[in-house]
Amino acid sequence: MKAIVYRTYGPPNVLHVEETATPMPTDDQVLIRVRAASVNPYDWHFMRGSPYIMRMLSGLTRPKDIRVGVDVAGVVETVGSKVTRFKPGDAVFGGCRGAFAEYACAADTSIVLKPANVTFEQAATVAVAGYTALQGLRDQGRIQRGHNVLVNGASGGVGTFAVQIPTTTGGGMEA
Repeated sequence: MKAIVYRTYGPPNVLHVEETATPMPTDDQVLIRVRAASVNPYDWHFMRGSPYIMRMLSGLTRPKDIRVGVDVAGVVETVGSKVTRFKPGDAVFGGCRGAFAEYACAADTSIVLKPANVTFEQAATVAVAGYTALQGLRDQGRIQRGHNVLVNGASGGVGTFAVQIPTTTGGGMEA
């Protein structure tokens, strides 16, 4: 399969398309035939290897994991032996490592079914930005139904979701 990989840290020209082995899902993973993936600052930080503290996890002098991309949307090809929520043919979206490829494996807890009225391209933009906004509002902000929420500087992916989430949870919204 074709995949975009990087073998050294740096600017975008460190990315290359290579022929790689199709990943095999573990017991709690699904193999996704990627239909769409999106780029976000998370990918950029890994590619650049900055801030340098990230290299403690991703490799000091070069990346340990050469796969790129996190936000993914596609169709389940196969499921691991412990996966019960998904079956081959299910349209899904969420997060994984190596989304910039023809196939990627994702933990069954990191993906959800794609709504029929959402395109693969739309769904592929949700995982990192949407989850970051949700964590900020729900976990850190502790918003509840009936709260008024002011989102200051609602730009970019996280801001876009931060403006929408309170209105869908029943909270008032001021912008």
